[in-house]
Amino acid sequence: MIRIGLTGSIGMGKSTTANMFAASGVPVHDADATVHALYAGRAAPLIEAAFPGTVAEGQVDRKRLSPHVLGRPEAMKRLEAIVHPLVREEEEAFLAAARRARQRIVMMDIPLLFETGGDDRVDLAVVVTAGPEIQKQRVLARPDMTEDRFRTILERQMPDVDKRRRAHFLIDTGLGMEPARRQVRAILRALAACQ
Repeated sequence: MIRIGLTGSIGMGKSTTANMFAASGVPVHDADATVHALYAGRAAPLIEAAFPGTVAEGQVDRKRLSPHVLGRPEAMKRLEAIVHPLVREEEEAFLAAARRARQRIVMMDIPLLFETGGDDRVDLAVVVTAGPEIQKQRVLARPDMTEDRFRTILERQMPDVDKRRRAHFLIDTGLGMEPARRQVRAILRALAACQ
């Protein structure tokens, strides 16, 4: 089973690209979606204990959590020490199910693939990229996004140029949806030829 790691900085189109792989029949484990589920489930009491006042109605309120961790490296490490092991457990369960189903290719959508050492858990890395102006335009169009928050998020992420250097494959979403779909199909053809 080939394990693809999909990554890309904020605003690059990673989620849209993951959906393209899924539409092509590749099972995708979405680390962000897993975090959302954990925030509404078993991670909530652990996060509340570490960051009091951040849980409302049984789930983590990201707006309440954000001031505790953004721009605070030690607090962010504490949060990651709670959440990352739980995400890995979910990832392992996904991989075990894929093995039982005899999947030939699976994808792990991991936003901080390189930053967290997640590339050690995959066979190859696909990096989603776009030009910096396109990235900025996409991110600032999001609700509740500010230039300061965008900068803070970028500071936590490996620069796009470094991610591209470490990629086995690149998908440039700045060229449009259809060119990105063609790039996805080309990657899947190349991987099928290797099996």
